Parts: sequence; structure tokens; C-alpha cells
Amino acid sequence: MMVVDRLNGIIEHKNFTDITGYLSPGDCLVLNDTKVLPCRIKGRRRTGGRVEIFLLARIRGNVFKALLKPGRLKAGEKIILGREGITATIISRNEVSFNTADAKKIYSLGAMPLPPYIKREAVASDNEDYQTVYARKAGAVASPTAGLHFTKELLSKIKKAGINPVYLTLHVGLGTFKPVKSEDITRHKMEPERFEIPVQALRRIKEARRSKTKVFAVGTTSLRALESYARGNKSGSTSLFIYPGFKFKLTDGLLTNFHLPRTTLFMLVSAFGGEKLMKRAYKEAVDKEYRFYSYGDAMLIL
Repeated sequence: MMVVDRLNGIIEHKNFTDITGYLSPGDCLVLNDTKVLPCRIKGRRRTGGRVEIFLLARIRGNVFKALLKPGRLKAGEKIILGREGITATIISRNEVSFNTADAKKIYSLGAMPLPPYIKREAVASDNEDYQTVYARKAGAVASPTAGLHFTKELLSKIKKAGINPVYLTLHVGLGTFKPVKSEDITRHKMEPERFEIPVQALRRIKEARRSKTKVFAVGTTSLRALESYARGNKSGSTSLFIYPGFKFKLTDGLLTNFHLPRTTLFMLVSAFGGEKLMKRAYKEAVDKEYRFYSYGDAMLIL
């Protein structure tokens, strides 16, 4: 784990379990308890051609919003999914219907949606490895990967030290990884993501603010939910885009992984840590061979 001190511009290199040394009694550690759905489903056309259906969200009943490969599939075409007689019918470019409304059966056909930069198919171990140990509320199509570093034992140790783990939910969507193509970043539009902060979590967070202890966001998703709330968005969905110049109201520290360039994730980290310091930190991460992306190493920004 890289530790970046914004105030003094100091960069340290630690083990992840050292995180307890940077948290104090009364601090809040805010974790996103979303659970990743096995939403990548393989099928075949009647002609034998392979098809991938990436489920994004349930619209109603047996109808789902989805990404389809190949893109030339025609409305009305039936896709054979190969188990329990379940089939899918193409409604439009981004919608499919199944011959069952049983979501459990539909998702039982799927695999974990590993990011495209992981150049392999998902395997059985990803069902556990790509899920945080505190995942509870199903709805994400990508993992809040900063949380993958925690074990139940470490969370227990953190709690015993008087640090408060609190849980909110933001269902991670594909928009999180959408590259910013516009030269004017203010024109980039974030895809809305559903979030909720329970009353108990808000109580703990507000108490931390009153007592002048700190609020640490675990992951960019937790941070976006916190800062959306701080701007009057209590629950529902958020399209908050955080980039350099953003004024943070509720977050004192951020735990995150190392992200791809030209993404909203890297821009958020640069906004929180400062562009110059983050560029130096990333260069040092490359020089010291840190692992990047979803299954990579962590950065704690103080």
C-alpha cells in the first residue's frame, strides 16, 4: 500500500495491514456493500454463432437493459442460453427479454464481469475474489475494488481499535470505467448509479464531523456517494463527476486502487490528492512496480 500525505507531500510504502496505524478511534471507515452480479452471459444464435449478453439492469419483469455482442443482432432474434431451456430474445440494440422472469435463474447462467483489461475468462475463484467480504446488496456490474483488500479479520481488528466501519451502497455501473474522450472534461457525462446511505451510517458520519474525527472513504464509489449526499442528494441515483477543482465537503481520506489514465477515476483521485502530487505518486508506483487496476495494490490518501 502506498500512503500519500497531501499536507506534507510525503509518499510512504507500507503493507495493507498497516492501515490501522493511519486511523484513529472515532474515525469512520465508509465501505460500499454493493454485491457484484454474475451478469456476463454466454449464448449462441440459431446459426451457431457465439453471443454475449452483458446485463446492466432489470427494466421490468423479464426485460433487461444489456450490452450485446456482436452488435449486429437483430430485433426478434432468439438466443439459446443452453441450460434449463432459458432463451433470450433481442428487443432492441440494448434490450433483451427472457422466457422467464426469475432473475435468480437468469443470473445463474452468468459469470463475473471482469474488466476488459483482464485478458481472460472469469473462473470459479473470481466468484469470491471479485467480491468484497462485506458485499450484501446485489446490483453492481463491477466491483468496488478498493474494498477487495479487506479481510473479515482486519475489519474486526479495525472495529476493536475504536474505528467505526459504516456501510453505504452504490451499485457500480459501466459508466465508472467510461473513458473521457472530450477535450473539455466538463462536457463528459457520467452514467447515473443508484446509491443509498442508511440512517445508521449517516448518524456515525455526522458524529465524526461533530467530534472532529475523520471520515475515510473506501473507494471512489463510497466517496461519490458521500459527496453526493453532501450536496443535497439524499438517495436514489448520482451522476456526480469529480475532477480537479472540486471542493470536498465530507471526505477526509481516501483509500483507492491505481487507475487507468484518462478515466473519471483518475480525475477523481487527482481532484482529491492534487494533480501534481498524484502524478508523482503514480510515477513512483510504476518505478516500484506496484500492481495497477482491479486486482492491484492500494493507495491511501491522507
